[in-house]
Amino acid sequence: MPIALAPVGQDLKVLKITADEETKRHLEDIGITVNSVIQVISRSGRTSICLVKNSRLALDSNLSMKILVA
Repeated sequence: MPIALAPVGQDLKVLKITADEETKRHLEDIGITVNSVIQVISRSGRTSICLVKNSRLALDSNLSMKILVA
């Protein structure tokens, strides 16, 4: 399921990133890679606030639909 639909407060494993190569590189730079652990800590409108390696990141709905987790 994409991060945009993931439950709040659970540790999730990134399974696949369906973005273009430039976006994938940017996500890797901020710590979001396949097999990394991410947690949705809240949602504000269409933005998901996520915890990645002890840092909070805001992901817009377009990007959060391209990161698949389980």
